[in-house]
Amino acid sequence: MFVIDQIILLAAILIIFGIVSSKLSARLGLPVLVLFLMVGMLAGEDGPGGIVFDNAEIAHALGSLALAIILFDGGLQTPMTSVRQVWKPASVLATFGVLVTAIITGVAAAYILDLSLFYGLLIGAIVGSTDAAAVFSLLRNAGIHINPRLKATLEIESATNDPMAIFLTVGLLEVLVKGLEPGTGLLMLFVQQMGIGSVVGLAAGWLSVRIINRIHLTTSGLYPVMVAAFGLLAFGVAANLGGSGFLAIFIAGVVIGNSRFVFQRSTFLFHDGLAWLGQIIMFVILGLLINPSTLLDVWFEGLLIALVLTLLARPLSVLPVLKLFGFSMREITLVSWVGLRGSVPIILAIYPLMYGLPGAELIFSVVFFVVLISATVQGSTLPLMARVLGLTEPAPATPAATLEITALGDVDADIVEYQLGDSSRASGRRLSQMALPDGTVVAMITRGNEVIPPRGSTFLYAGDHLFIVMKPDVRDFVDLVCSGIAKSNYLHLPAGELKLKGYTKVEDLSHSYGIELSADGYLSLDEVLRQALAQSLAVGASKNFGEVTLYVREMVGQRITTVGIAPTINAN
Repeated sequence: MFVIDQIILLAAILIIFGIVSSKLSARLGLPVLVLFLMVGMLAGEDGPGGIVFDNAEIAHALGSLALAIILFDGGLQTPMTSVRQVWKPASVLATFGVLVTAIITGVAAAYILDLSLFYGLLIGAIVGSTDAAAVFSLLRNAGIHINPRLKATLEIESATNDPMAIFLTVGLLEVLVKGLEPGTGLLMLFVQQMGIGSVVGLAAGWLSVRIINRIHLTTSGLYPVMVAAFGLLAFGVAANLGGSGFLAIFIAGVVIGNSRFVFQRSTFLFHDGLAWLGQIIMFVILGLLINPSTLLDVWFEGLLIALVLTLLARPLSVLPVLKLFGFSMREITLVSWVGLRGSVPIILAIYPLMYGLPGAELIFSVVFFVVLISATVQGSTLPLMARVLGLTEPAPATPAATLEITALGDVDADIVEYQLGDSSRASGRRLSQMALPDGTVVAMITRGNEVIPPRGSTFLYAGDHLFIVMKPDVRDFVDLVCSGIAKSNYLHLPAGELKLKGYTKVEDLSHSYGIELSADGYLSLDEVLRQALAQSLAVGASKNFGEVTLYVREMVGQRITTVGIAPTINAN
């Protein structure tokens, strides 16, 4: 038997065991990363597995590759609307917040471990970044939901603060090992890392989408692989130019994920599975690398550092930033508690081992212990904390899923699947009352195992699955109708003009979009405009109804078939 045969068998067993153990996450109230780490520790030399693994270079290589894949998937799944909504507080937390956290924790670590200040700051830098993926995985499993602004802030911060922690760690190692000057040299390294990483990420993402949409591959399964290759290309180019590969691959993911490209749905599914595989491999390998018996030697010091990090450093770095951007004290408290440490600190703790830094084993053991405490204690108490602070919300409707029209080539249309929730505006109404945008068609309705023919008289219930064919530019309007968002008004309408059939009732317009007209609810838009315009009725004519203006877009004889609705330009 070849050695590779044994490695393949062992890898398969560990991966399967890791996946199965993830089912225990919700029941035990622990983040998945803790369970994966425990699998690795049990398989290691101090556990029943007895596997001896102490190669830091291999662990770093596999960990960095897995982390790059995880960040790329995070970028693909990050909506640009979330980025625009919270990029200011999230970016400050990802830079200034990490710096403050590193300094406070580093000073405390130097005192607690009786190390030099630079050694202490190195530990602070290593544990400076958060892992929101573990947090929201736990929240979803525990059935906890928080408001979108708070959730987006945590996600964007966590996705973008890794490069800052990596920069601080590498910079301090350059100072400790190679004698780099802490002043100008370190500042130039920061500018180089962030600048090159950002530029390469944007360029790689933009180029990737154009190449993917123009190339015609004979096998559809190659498109997700090609997207992954472009992500790794962004990482490699940035890293080899002296920039942050992790920042580059995340930005490339955001650019690609918010663009339209062929086989998009299957690409997202492929990378989601790839990211999960990366997490399992990364945490199991990191669990194998640690010798659990060494944790007993640093448990007291590690506990003190974890307390400083959780109760002092994280709150002090979060409070002034979020207060400046108008967050409430309850929201600030939750963000402070969601300082969950995860994969990046453990991977960064390998760097001192690779640099040959004296005392690197102590740093690795302390960081590993801090991560275990942070993930276990904060992760298990996070649902309780959200409830105590009163920040939980009812479960929203299941997010819409875009299906692919692969048989028709590059068609400018989507098939989107919606599952109606209790608070969805379409629930409890007939299909004809949905007031969907012009050209939008409900192709199929499923209720349990039953397929319901879509007719105007069909009554819709919470839990129904609607398969809707639409143009991409009306997606936001359809989301409003099918989502569980609270009733809106004209100020919250998506950008662009809403075009509806002329027979749409005023009452249905109000219910679906929150647009109020000073007219009888039983009248159709056709009747409202014909009464208002009288002799001036013609295609292109318009009528102001206060905050919104109605436009005649299409007519058949004297009947208005299509009506456009847009906010009044000079409305107050």
